[in-house]
Amino acid sequence: MAQLDTREKLAILADAAKYDASCASSGTAKRNSRDGKGLGSTEGMGICHAYAPDGRCISLLKILLTNSCIFDCHYCINRKSSNVRRARFTIDEVVQLTLAFYRRNYIEGLFLSSGIIASSNYTMEQLVEVARSLREDHHFRGYIHLKTIPDADPELVNQAGLYADRVSINVELPTVAGLKRLAPEKDGGRIEGAMGAVKAAILDAKDATKRYRSAPKFAAGQSTQMIVGADAATDGDIIGRASGLYDRFGLRRVYYSAFSPIPDASAVLPLSRPPLMREHRLYQSDWLMRFYDYRPDEVVAAADDATGMLPLDIDPKLAWALKHRARFPVDVNRAPREELLRVPGLGVKAVNAILTSRRWRRLRLDDVARLTVSVAKIRPFVVAEDWRPVALADRAELKPLIAPKKQQLELFAA
Repeated sequence: MAQLDTREKLAILADAAKYDASCASSGTAKRNSRDGKGLGSTEGMGICHAYAPDGRCISLLKILLTNSCIFDCHYCINRKSSNVRRARFTIDEVVQLTLAFYRRNYIEGLFLSSGIIASSNYTMEQLVEVARSLREDHHFRGYIHLKTIPDADPELVNQAGLYADRVSINVELPTVAGLKRLAPEKDGGRIEGAMGAVKAAILDAKDATKRYRSAPKFAAGQSTQMIVGADAATDGDIIGRASGLYDRFGLRRVYYSAFSPIPDASAVLPLSRPPLMREHRLYQSDWLMRFYDYRPDEVVAAADDATGMLPLDIDPKLAWALKHRARFPVDVNRAPREELLRVPGLGVKAVNAILTSRRWRRLRLDDVARLTVSVAKIRPFVVAEDWRPVALADRAELKPLIAPKKQQLELFAA
C-alpha cells in the first residue's frame, strides 16, 4: 500500500463509509464536560448539528479504519476483488482526527467501521482500542458508535459495548438465500448470534445499574442495516425480516440502504439500482410498525398482492386504508387512539392533539385541518362535527382524488 498522508486517507476512508446508513445517535446517554474535566459532549449549546431520529442533533465523524478486506461480498465496493484505492488509518490517527475535529467544533462524535483485516478478532481489537483510547486516555465524552464484527470473540464485542454509546451489526441482506448467494463468507446464524449476545449484555448492564451504583455502563442499544434491491427479496420479505429483528433483539433501528451499482460490479448483481422511493416507502412502513401500532402482516397487506411490493406513488398508510375501506370513516370526536392512528394524513402528534382537544369541545373539520398538512387526504376517512364524507365514502375509486399530484420540480425555484 502506497504511503498516504492523513488528509488523503481521510478522503478515501470517509468516502468508503458513505454506504453505511446505520449511524443515527438516538438512545445515547447525556454527557458533558462543563465541570472542567474531560473533552466532548453529546449535548449542549453552540454545537454544529445534524438531526438524529429522535429529534436531537449530533454531528459525527463517519469513517472506516480501513477499506481493505479479506472478504469478497459481491455487493461491497471494498470487497477483496474490487479495484479501488486502499487506505488504512492507525489507531492514533483516528483518535487524533476525532479530537482535532471536535476541538474545531465540526463533530460531536465518531462512527467507526472497518473492512476485515487479517482476521475478525484482530480488526475488532483495533476498533475497541480506538474507543478505549478516546475514553480512557483522552477522557472523550462525546458519542461513539462502533460497527462490530459478528465473527469476533464475544468478549471483544462486550468490550466495544463498554466504550461505545451504540453498537451495530449489519444483517446485510433480508433473506438467508440472498446472503448465501451474495456474501458466501458470511453466516446469518453467526450474525444473529452476535446480535443476541449484545442484547443480553445490554439487559444485564441495565439490571446491574439498578442494583449497583458503580456498575459499568454499556451501549444504549444496537442497530442494523439491510441492503434493498441487491437480491430478489420483496418489500413483504423485508418488512417481515425487520419485524422479527425488532422483536428478537430489541433493536433501536433497522436501516434500509438502496443498492447502488459499484465499479467493476459482479455479474450476479442487478445492472441498475432500485428506485430511491422504494427505500423511502420501507422507512415509512417501519415507522408504521414502531409508532402507529401496525402489525407486520397489516403493513404487508398494503403491498401489491401479486408482486409483494409497496406502491411507489402513495405511502403505505394510505395504501392500507384504500384496501380496507370498511374500516372508515372514523369519528374524530369518539374514535379511540388506535383507530385515529390509521387515518391517512394524521400523525402521532396530531392524534394526541385531537385526543386532548376533544375533551373540551366537539371538533369540526377546520379544527382537524389545522393539525395536518393536507386536509384533502383526511376528508374521505373521518367524520367531524360538521362533516360526513357521504359522497366520498360511496365513491368506488378514491385514489385519483387523494393521491399526491405529480409535478415537475424547478431546479432554480425561489
